[in-house]
This record gives sequence, structure tokens and C-alpha cells, in this order.
Amino acid sequence: MYEPRSKDIILGKIREALAKPAPFMPSTPDFATSVHPLPDEDLSITFATVFLRNSGTFIYCDSDENFFDHLYVFKKEKNIQHLYVWEPELKAHLQAGGIDFNEDEASFIKNAEASLTTCEALIARTGSILVSGASESGRRLSIYPEKHLVLAYASQLVPDIKDGLAYVRQKYKKFPSMLSLVSGPSRTADIEKTLVMGAHGPKELVLFLIDDTIH
Repeated sequence: MYEPRSKDIILGKIREALAKPAPFMPSTPDFATSVHPLPDEDLSITFATVFLRNSGTFIYCDSDENFFDHLYVFKKEKNIQHLYVWEPELKAHLQAGGIDFNEDEASFIKNAEASLTTCEALIARTGSILVSGASESGRRLSIYPEKHLVLAYASQLVPDIKDGLAYVRQKYKKFPSMLSLVSGPSRTADIEKTLVMGAHGPKELVLFLIDDTIH
């Protein structure tokens, strides 16, 4: 008597399955919607909470004048003699506020105590500052000095990383050669699990957030 081989049995089961009506299929998942929605609160609060948790220094400013006051006091308290600023618009902004800074790149390596840069966006979910190499600050100014100071506006807050990347792509029509998410001071615990600050970058990250949404 002929006994079906294993291959014949498997093929028979496949034919039976194909002959049956298709089972109910669930709707296609919405991959654009986050499975971890942000808290129902102001983006600035969400950002500040995570940013502080990441050991960043957050300084709220309700106006440009308030920013100048805070920056002047911060420089004095930290005894910063050399604050490097390379972006033309930012330099003009500080000159209008009477803030001293250094724009000489020749002495940068020797004297770089602190830098002040702008940024592309602020990511609320991760408390991160999105910077790029497209600005006049380039790559070095946000990495080399011991203190990295950032000037940003509340209107630059976006919910998630994808929103920040979409904004940058729309702004430049393509991605800059360097994009970096800065989430607090540089740190590492590679050696004997001992936390070391500033091993690969600034020891201190300071954000001056100007609230330009106040009417």
C-alpha cells in the first residue's frame, strides 16, 4: 500500500489551508504614533525636567534683556575670562547687550574655557539639544571647551527626535555633515565603572532658554 511521504503530507496541509477563507486581519498599525506618548504638559516643562535629570544647567529667561543679565552673572560667578562666540548673529546680539566675548580662533585651543552657540532644536522627550555643523560654530565649539553654553528659544522646542530631524531637513533641504544630540555634560564610566565628567567633551552644559512665546 502506498504511504504518503512527509513532503506530500505537508503539501496537502498547505492546500487545505489555502482553500479555507482568510481569517480576519487586524488593521495596519500606525507606526507614526509613538507607543510612549509625551505627558500632557507644556513642552518646556517636559524638556526642562529631563534636561535637569541629565545633569544639565537650565536657565529660564523671559526676554533678551533677562538673558543678558543671567549670562553676565553666570560669567562672573564662574570667573569665565574667555567666552568664545563665532556665529555672526550671536556676536551682534551679545554686543547689543554689552556682553564681552572672544571671537579670535587663533587663541582658541589655548584659552577655551567656555563657548556660546545656538542650536537647531530642543527635543522635549529626551531633554536633548540638537546641534549641527551647519552653523558658524562648526564642530569644535560645542565639544572642545570645558563649558558649553547654548542660547535657544522656546519656539525651537519639538516633541521628539523625528520632529527635530524633519525641521533640520526642511531648513537646509538636506542633512548637514554633522548632527549631534547633546544630552547633558560629557561623561563615561568605562574604567572600573567610575563616573568621570568631561572625558570626551564639556564638563558643563548650560542652556539659556528665552521664552519667545510670551505675548
